[in-house]
Amino acid sequence: MTEAIHPNEQLAETAFSNQSVVFDKLYSGNTIINYKRRRVRDHVLQYLKPGGGILELNSGTGEDAIFFAQRGFKVHATDISVGMQGELKRKAELLGLTDDISNEICSYTQLNELQNKGPYDLIFSNFAGLNCTGELDKVLTSFPALLKSGGMATLVILPKFCLWETLLVFKGKFRTAFRRFFSSKGRKAHVEGVHFKCWYYNPSYVINQLKNEFDVLGIEGLCTMVPPSYIESFAEKHPTTYKRLSRLEDKWKSTWPWKYMGDYYIISLKKKL
Repeated sequence: MTEAIHPNEQLAETAFSNQSVVFDKLYSGNTIINYKRRRVRDHVLQYLKPGGGILELNSGTGEDAIFFAQRGFKVHATDISVGMQGELKRKAELLGLTDDISNEICSYTQLNELQNKGPYDLIFSNFAGLNCTGELDKVLTSFPALLKSGGMATLVILPKFCLWETLLVFKGKFRTAFRRFFSSKGRKAHVEGVHFKCWYYNPSYVINQLKNEFDVLGIEGLCTMVPPSYIESFAEKHPTTYKRLSRLEDKWKSTWPWKYMGDYYIISLKKKL
C-alpha cells in the first residue's frame, strides 16, 4: 500500500514544479553554480567508471543526468516534482538520450516503491534536495537494497554550519547567520511563493546512519572559501578574488576544518562487500 506523501514534500513539489520552467534560465549562467556542478561531478568521476548505473534522487531538470549520460553512464532520474520531470524528459528527447536516461516520479522517502530498483552502482543526490525532508534516516535506510555490493552513494547536503553564512552577522543579518544552528524542527524556505521547511544535517549524521553497511570514501566542503551562489554576482564583480578563492578551495576542500565549513558538503560512501 502506497504511503501518503508528507505535506512538506507536497509543498516542495508544488514549489519546484512552479520553478521548473524557469530553473535553467535562472541558474545556468551563474558562475558559482557552475563551479559547484564541476566540483560535484569531478568528485563522482574519481570513483565511478563509465558504464555504471546511477539512481539520481531529486534530479531536477536533468542537468546532471545529461552530463553523466553523455559520458557513458545509464541514469534513472527520479524526482517528486512533476514539472521538473517534464523538463528532464523534454531535454533528454531533444538530445537523443532517451536510451541512457530513464525517469520516474517518486519521493525519496518512498524508494521502496520504485518500479526500477536497480541494483545500481551509485545513488546520487545533488544540491541539497535531501534537506527538504525531516526523515533523512528513512531515505538512507533504503540505500543498501538499491545498490550493488561495493556500490556508492554520493550526497550533496547543507550542514548545520556555514562559515560564509555565519559571517553575515557582521552585516546585521542575524536571522540568516544563525538559521542553521536552531533547525532541529526545520526552517522555513520559499521558492516561487510557496513556503516549506528544510532541515540541516552534518556529515556525522549520514555516517552514523549508514556505518553498519557503508564505509566513508571521502568528504569535501563545497563553498567554504568560494561564497555561496546566493551572494549574487560575486564572481562577476570580483573575478580576481573569486579565482584565488576557488584555487584555495580546490586545494583544501578535503582537509579539516574546511570540509566541515561549507555551504554544502559532498560525501561519498561505499557499500561494504
